[in-house]
Amino acid sequence: MSVFRRVRDITVANLNERLEQSQDPVRLIDQFLIETRQEIAEAEKLHQQYAGHTKQLKQQVDQAKVMRDRREEQALLALKAEEEHLAKLALQEKMLYEEKIEQYSGLYAQSLESLQELEHQLNELKTEYQVVYNKRQFYYARMETLRLQQRMNQRMSGYGTQDVPKMFHRLEDRVSDMEWEARSLRELRKSGQDFINQAGTVIQSTLEQELSRLKQKLNNKGEE
Repeated sequence: MSVFRRVRDITVANLNERLEQSQDPVRLIDQFLIETRQEIAEAEKLHQQYAGHTKQLKQQVDQAKVMRDRREEQALLALKAEEEHLAKLALQEKMLYEEKIEQYSGLYAQSLESLQELEHQLNELKTEYQVVYNKRQFYYARMETLRLQQRMNQRMSGYGTQDVPKMFHRLEDRVSDMEWEARSLRELRKSGQDFINQAGTVIQSTLEQELSRLKQKLNNKGEE
């Protein structure tokens, strides 16, 4: 039976299941690591308390054994000195120390067993933490790769989606239209100038004809 209560909301037993449902596995793993660090800190504190208590129990047992042996030696000395009354007193105290040894030995054994169990659970916690931390580094690398891939996809969206030859065909058509417009305007201006020149020639010819007609008319009047 565990000597301390698990306080984590996330344990290794349900971490994998929750990871499959999580949109942000790194954040979930970080939560697990925080809770595990807290539990490790509490377990280490409890371990120190248990270790101190176990040490005190061991000292009680050892001291009781020393006093038991000492009282037995004193009882032997009293008997050698033919002081049976003192020997009985020494043996009575020896029996008390033997009882204390039995009582404290039971407490020491129980505390030592709990201490060893706690050490085992503490080592398991530290192992869990290290394993999940390594997983966290792996998932972080995967999420970073995914994030960079998404950014690249956003920047590359639209690239390569157009038909480059068709794009230049449209550009060629547009340039050709512009060239045709420019050529048409140039031809129109030239035609206008030619028309003006031609009109000038016609007018000049008409003027010459009119002038010749007037001269002829004057000549006719002079002859009369």
